[in-house]
Amino acid sequence: MTDLLQIPLTTMDDREVRLADYDARALLVVNTASRCGFTPQYEGLERLWQHYRERGLMVLGFPCNQFGAQEPGSDSEIADFCSVRFGVSFPLFRKLEVNGPNAHPLFTELKRRASGLLGSQRIKWNFTKFLISADGSNVQRFAPTTRPEALQEAVENLLR
Repeated sequence: MTDLLQIPLTTMDDREVRLADYDARALLVVNTASRCGFTPQYEGLERLWQHYRERGLMVLGFPCNQFGAQEPGSDSEIADFCSVRFGVSFPLFRKLEVNGPNAHPLFTELKRRASGLLGSQRIKWNFTKFLISADGSNVQRFAPTTRPEALQEAVENLLR
């Protein structure tokens, strides 16, 4: 089994990190897009991050352009948009793919550990969320329609 916490990731400012590098008791990984009907969820993600970060929640955004070409910008354009429009201060990563032969290994492993509706591993749309325990042993998947505020109980359970 792949060690989920050791998969290399690249931040928007080209630093290589791993989930294990974050001193977190829970991690929330989200595939994002700037031109999606769910884009306002950035506000809820930022509120969740601000509310729980001192207790150990790390929110991580992974832009993806695979769904309706709703994330066409460069990494710097995406970072600027998120900061200016939604005040995003949680870490953002370089744009990647979440499905298909070029899917990033992080999302391949997340999909394997937490399948979607009817056992499907494929991510269906932007703002699919994965809540991960600190040791990577527990991965929960939430649909794009699940608003960040609705994750509070699940986050609280991991932070206890």
